[in-house]
Amino acid sequence: MNKIFITIILFPLLLHAQVEEKQDSIVHEQKMQWFNDAKLGIFIHWGIYAVNGISESWSFYNSYITHEDYMKQLDGFTAKNYDPDYWAKLIKESGAKYSVITSKHHDGFALWDTKYGELNALNQSAAKKDVLTPFVEALRKNDLKVGIYFSHPDWSYKDYTDFTREIKRYKIADDPKRWNKFLNYYQGQLKELSKKYKPDLWWFDGDWEHNKEEWEIDKVRDFLSKDNPNTIFNSRMRGKGDYGTPEQGLPVLRPLDKYWELCMTINESWGYQSSDNHYKTSQQIIDIFVDCISKGGNLLLDIAPKADGTIPKEQEQVLKDLGRWTKKHGEAIYSAQAGIPYEYYYGPTALSKDSTMLYVFVRDIPKDGKVALRGIKNKINRIYVVGNGAMLEHDVFSKVYWSEYPGLLYIDLPKQAIDENYTVIAIMLDGKIDLYDKRHGAIENN
Repeated sequence: MNKIFITIILFPLLLHAQVEEKQDSIVHEQKMQWFNDAKLGIFIHWGIYAVNGISESWSFYNSYITHEDYMKQLDGFTAKNYDPDYWAKLIKESGAKYSVITSKHHDGFALWDTKYGELNALNQSAAKKDVLTPFVEALRKNDLKVGIYFSHPDWSYKDYTDFTREIKRYKIADDPKRWNKFLNYYQGQLKELSKKYKPDLWWFDGDWEHNKEEWEIDKVRDFLSKDNPNTIFNSRMRGKGDYGTPEQGLPVLRPLDKYWELCMTINESWGYQSSDNHYKTSQQIIDIFVDCISKGGNLLLDIAPKADGTIPKEQEQVLKDLGRWTKKHGEAIYSAQAGIPYEYYYGPTALSKDSTMLYVFVRDIPKDGKVALRGIKNKINRIYVVGNGAMLEHDVFSKVYWSEYPGLLYIDLPKQAIDENYTVIAIMLDGKIDLYDKRHGAIENN
């Protein structure tokens, strides 16, 4: 009797919990939809480190330079040629759908007019103005999503625990009141940014220095979500983020995260460094971008403006080249999902949302003018070149009536249809893609 009674009480509770979990999952997927469709974002690292062209924050933290000398760069951060409208238009031209800017890096220098602390562009830099607000406004005017980068740690703030790699100010257990002073400052700045800009995305960094409880991550996420229920969070929140953020290293295998974004520099440096001329070519950037698309992720490509607010010409050119390619191939980029396994095509692919269109990315000119695929069981309705419209002929070999083995598909790709970076072929299928997954070929016994 007791077991029956307990079951009667617990079953509705369990059912209710399952319904709530499903509803939360649906809400989360709806919230993440724009990010999943966006595919390309532009990261911006801009701060006083651009003056001398040194490593952002890390140069004093690792004692390559004294903190005092690092801060002398405030006098050179003029932003005199800063044109936020041009920045936003260039980002839009690249084909990006969102941008993330460093509102405050680990050095504690804030780009906006904050009431918490004096270390900001208005009060202490040569710029003497808030440089964040006009950029956010320019993004909104260009229908671009707004991402705010914010560093959890603030190595310059007197009540933060860490100062440099060797020098620690205190331990939280020894002085919890001092830590609370920092939390009030840290959370105060976040509330300012949240209420003023209502970011579509929060890009946190530096969570490794303290645990979830010390950062009060749950509290932070709650009050930021209250201001904007649809805002999303990157993974650097001690396990409380919405998507993964691999850095610099392009994933070799498809990440396990449902949503993810590769953040990557355009040369070797996040912030502007005049001596860093090791730029990736536009082709290499597009290579990496296509790989992200094929694995179901986004690329967040970093640019690094100079202290006067101008964007280096090499970086401008990459964004313009990206824009040429994305404008032509938008059909196969935005809203696309991860493609088929490499075994079926030796290169990157993507699928339409309903999986009835297969996009094949061709980097080079095929030796015999043909592109080869394997294991596609679907009937093919038509094949065309994306951004060109040219219809393509195809042949199927090794397909026999007595086996379900679908044969080898060869698509004719004439040289005049080749794109200078990547040619994209669209294969319209008769339904959702159906891949042959047997370990053997056509003949099992003979």
